[in-house]
Amino acid sequence: MDKAAYTIRIFVADGDPEGLRVIDRMNWTGSATIVPRDRWVTARTRKEFDRVGLYLLLGRDEQNEDLPRVYIGEGDGIGDRIDKHVNEKAFWDQAICFSSNSNGLNKSHVQWLESVLIRRARDIGQCILDNVSSPAKPTLSEHEEADISAFLEEMLRIIPLVGIRAFERPSIVEPASVRPPTVSQLPSVSSGACDTVVVPAQKDGFDRVFIGENAWHAVRLSRSMLDQIKYVAAYQTQPVSAITHLAPVRQIEPYGDNGKYRLVFSEPAKPIRAVPFGSATTGTMQGIRYTTRARLDTAKDVADLFD
Repeated sequence: MDKAAYTIRIFVADGDPEGLRVIDRMNWTGSATIVPRDRWVTARTRKEFDRVGLYLLLGRDEQNEDLPRVYIGEGDGIGDRIDKHVNEKAFWDQAICFSSNSNGLNKSHVQWLESVLIRRARDIGQCILDNVSSPAKPTLSEHEEADISAFLEEMLRIIPLVGIRAFERPSIVEPASVRPPTVSQLPSVSSGACDTVVVPAQKDGFDRVFIGENAWHAVRLSRSMLDQIKYVAAYQTQPVSAITHLAPVRQIEPYGDNGKYRLVFSEPAKPIRAVPFGSATTGTMQGIRYTTRARLDTAKDVADLFD
């Protein structure tokens, strides 16, 4: 089903599009206030931060820059909570705060929102979640849960506008049925018939992710290739310096918000006849390369894989 169109309003409070912004929608009782960390001291006096509400702290992780780092919190007076995080949490560079313009949210409501968003973020896996625990949802009446669920839906429409996709289930590409190729003809790589992506992998990533997770993360793929890729092959860097394993691809999904993807295998990667670096040009395997399964089955070295 197609998503419904909607309109939002963005008030740029200090005249800077990257500064303090207030977002709301017609017929919605809530609003979102986005504030960069370096503007917090001057923004702190705004009335929105004295309300009961939910907030997200957004930044980057030093160990994984492909995924955003997110902390989800709530407070009876959001500003007091963020004041503490200014001193206690170093990772975040902006906050987005949700509250009700009519003071319609209470402590149980925002605890419910916090619990649902934490569980949703963990389940989707598109961020590094800074929260340690997963608090239980408080018990709400039937009509309260219906109202706060509608409030949540409005929040989920606004969060992507600040570049955070951590609460959206990624659009998945499922490759066409994987069939072993014939080797009577070797399709030209330049012909657009590529069905295999070769990824360079250092030992730690190869063991932990390619073999351990049956997946490969943070691959920057051409969008035109998404529905063509059926296999992923691992080129192990020095000292191995050879393509050693192959796995069929079950699905391709966005990984983070930097235009990269995660390849999920339909079965564990299997060893293949090793294809050594051989006579390939220096730098050939510093990034991903596209080829065909047929070429991979017959190549003497890496140089045979690419036009």
